[in-house]
Amino acid sequence: MADIIGPTSHFFYSQRLKLHYVDWGNHGQPLAIMVHGGRDHCRNWDFVALELRKHFHLVAPDLRGHGDSDWAIGGAYSITDHVLDIGQLMNALQPQEPVILIGHSLGAGVVLQRSGVFPDAVKLVIAIEGLGPPGSMVRETPAHERMESWVSDMLALAQRKPREYTTIEQAMARMREANPHLSEDLARHLTIYGVRRNENGTFSWKYDNYTRATSPYQFNLKDAMDIWSRIRCPTLLVRGDTSWAGDWERDGRLTAFRSAELATIGNAGHWVHHDQLAEFLVVVRRFLDL
Repeated sequence: MADIIGPTSHFFYSQRLKLHYVDWGNHGQPLAIMVHGGRDHCRNWDFVALELRKHFHLVAPDLRGHGDSDWAIGGAYSITDHVLDIGQLMNALQPQEPVILIGHSLGAGVVLQRSGVFPDAVKLVIAIEGLGPPGSMVRETPAHERMESWVSDMLALAQRKPREYTTIEQAMARMREANPHLSEDLARHLTIYGVRRNENGTFSWKYDNYTRATSPYQFNLKDAMDIWSRIRCPTLLVRGDTSWAGDWERDGRLTAFRSAELATIGNAGHWVHHDQLAEFLVVVRRFLDL
């Protein structure tokens, strides 16, 4: 991508945090906001943006605690915080019509909640792997045990130092270990924009370690489905066939949506748009009528 002119960097504020986003231009076209997942960053959308930027005014934020955005004092990274931040980004951009929201993983959960709580402000929504953990991953434990575990986790994270990599190649190897589907070129791209250079010459991931914390409040599927049921715009739900996300038709989550199209991409895991970019874009182009 070295020969491609990339996006410009900008900032906005939410709850006193200075948050970063990139803008691919084309301001005369409909606004589409692309929201990344946990411990990721806004430049993970670059290869998707290169295919869609002719049709839309594309903007991709770094969520609080990620990329080049501020870290939250106290480590508050709930999905409701992110929903608020996306609203503040929309306020800063001042769209003249409802927007298109695209999200992956945590970001997909954010755009779905934003679309359900403020349905009039959203024209279309695309959510990749964003319907929460499957039932098999949710353990029913007493509230006091969850709170005790969370306190222990937070104390442990306070002691944890960001891992340092001597070279970009070392960090890139860790990236590919986490997702074996990644090509070498894509892993390098994600790594270059995902690390910062430390004063001693090493590299560390940009995200705040506190984003690793698991909430003491269990995933509330009932509330989530209630919010999803309020989405009035066309909705595309995308999953990978080798992902851990589960079968949304079988577990009943799909029934919450008024009109949602489900697309399952073959030979793709959780990062569908990285694992099978061409197939993902075929589905997205059809949904967007491009």
